[in-house]
Amino acid sequence: MQAGDISFPNLNIYLHDVPKSFTIFGFSIALYGVVIAIGMMLGVAIAVHDRKSRGLSDEPIWDLALIGIPSGIVGARIYYVIFAWPFYKDNLIEIINLRHGGLAIYGGVIGAFIAILIYNKVKKENFFELWDSVALGFLIGQAVGRWGNFFNREVFGGYTDNIFAMRLPIEAVRARDITPALEATIQVGDNFIQVHPTFLYESMWNLALLVLLYSYRKHKNFSGEIFCLYLAGYGIGRFWIEAIRTDQLYVTGTTIPVSMVLAGIMTVASLSICVVQRLKKRENIEKQE
Repeated sequence: MQAGDISFPNLNIYLHDVPKSFTIFGFSIALYGVVIAIGMMLGVAIAVHDRKSRGLSDEPIWDLALIGIPSGIVGARIYYVIFAWPFYKDNLIEIINLRHGGLAIYGGVIGAFIAILIYNKVKKENFFELWDSVALGFLIGQAVGRWGNFFNREVFGGYTDNIFAMRLPIEAVRARDITPALEATIQVGDNFIQVHPTFLYESMWNLALLVLLYSYRKHKNFSGEIFCLYLAGYGIGRFWIEAIRTDQLYVTGTTIPVSMVLAGIMTVASLSICVVQRLKKRENIEKQE
């Protein structure tokens, strides 16, 4: 394979010279950033659409786009750097280099959560109603944004020969993303790795979850239910996908993937909230009867 090629051999797809960036007026623009920006714009669009479709003002979404998106990016980067500190402590300049990737979704959710919490305190908006709309935006943003990882040749799993197996030239990926187990699968004379395209798995998972939650949103039982189901649904998907990734971030001092821990906690907590709220609603209905 040539350095810029990407292939899916079991799908008979071979892509030649897939670029990582393009140039406009002498400026190099990373496709990673472009794809993430498109995902963010689509996220805002679907959140606005959801608010309007439910007879609510879309003004808070536009306000939040101005503060929530930057806060999410900062949170995503801080989270990633904290748990990848063994690499960044000797490469401090890389902390501000987003062109090479390194945005953690859970960090983005935390950053946006804080921004919306502050906004809610100032504007007195319904916090959970806002998050029900934002959750839908997050899903489309994540589904599209994951394709930035495709152009960056990152966020992949270990060896596989399933139908979605992806081949990447060894020279095109970060050395630290090739684990000993993955390296052991490289045949003599091969200049590529064959891996799980976990970015694709997560993109497909998020799209499916978006369709389900979008269809269910007008039937929700309480404000914040869509947000809780988003955390639970995404957490379930992220848990199994994270388990096969080669670029895991670990809880400091351990070999436990931090995203698996968070995914498990978020899933259990969110489903518990859903159960409790449904039981409360049932009790109220029974009392009224």
